[in-house]
Amino acid sequence: MKGYVFHGPGQAAWEEVPDPDVQDPTDAVVRVDTVTICGTDLHILKGDVPEVRPGTVLGHEAVGEIVEVGADVRTVQPGDRVLVSCISACGRCRFCREGMYSQCLGGGGWILGHHVDGTQAEFVRVPFADLSVHAMPAAVTNEDAVLLADIFPTAYEVGVLNGRVRPGDTVVVVGAGPVGLAVIATARLFAPERVIAVDLAPARLEAARKLGAEAVADAREEPEQLVADLTGGFGADVVVEAVGVPETFELCTRMVRPGGRVANAGVHGRPATLHLEELWIKNVTITTGLVDTRTTPTLLKMAAAGRLPASQLITHTFPLERIEEAYDVFAHAAETGALKVVLGGPQREVVPVAEA
Repeated sequence: MKGYVFHGPGQAAWEEVPDPDVQDPTDAVVRVDTVTICGTDLHILKGDVPEVRPGTVLGHEAVGEIVEVGADVRTVQPGDRVLVSCISACGRCRFCREGMYSQCLGGGGWILGHHVDGTQAEFVRVPFADLSVHAMPAAVTNEDAVLLADIFPTAYEVGVLNGRVRPGDTVVVVGAGPVGLAVIATARLFAPERVIAVDLAPARLEAARKLGAEAVADAREEPEQLVADLTGGFGADVVVEAVGVPETFELCTRMVRPGGRVANAGVHGRPATLHLEELWIKNVTITTGLVDTRTTPTLLKMAAAGRLPASQLITHTFPLERIEEAYDVFAHAAETGALKVVLGGPQREVVPVAEA
């Protein structure tokens, strides 16, 4: 088969790799129909995730069909259409028994495209299939479902649930990329009074409006003042960080009200200053987290009922063999307007990448 193989920082190629097979009795092999590219994949290509070894097939999100299962797999069988989760779970260790699958001690966690070959290929071996793939309702399209492998569970669990969004809250989302937009969509399920989106890109702020943000703010134009004006000077009940840089995290801590919550969903590669000299007296709660995907079955039900606007985040689609071009489009989002790039779905017009 062919897969998108990481060969070191700045080096990857769509090339021939060995076909996967069942190695353990809890494995399943899935024929990949639809995949997407995550910002984490770009971090790997930049060399920011050194534990990914050269020779690894990238990717941790997919929709496809089961073609083979190990002897101990009970919940799916060949021919089933499934969502491949970004997190694998042994189901037996202390953390899995608590629903904290991201911290699995039994060989799971974030392993696809990280410690083992991932989903950006024609076939993928999925360990611990009973808890790591989900049979899909017929009403859910591949394009909707593939965004439920990582983006929507991350937004919902790490942003909305960790932030304890409640009816009547003012929610600020800093970063209107794919995760931030999914936070806006899922926060609205809890009937907040208002959602405010903060970003640098006008196109992303417009996307935030379409997904339900009542107000938007350019990050360069004093978003703190806008939040203060809209809340009578109190600040936001919940602020979700969805960028992953020190400046945006510190901005979030300045916009939250006393007794409020800051939920960090961004992936940080550099230290951020925690101003405890200002925060200690404000009763502020700060949460962090890697997605556990424990809510994926719930999200699939909501998608089947038409309650999640998942495919609205998709701006570009490609056939799988054009994955190198897809990476270019996704990596140059400022020029291409890319939000989510999906491979294997219906084709949409591609905006050419500007020359460097």
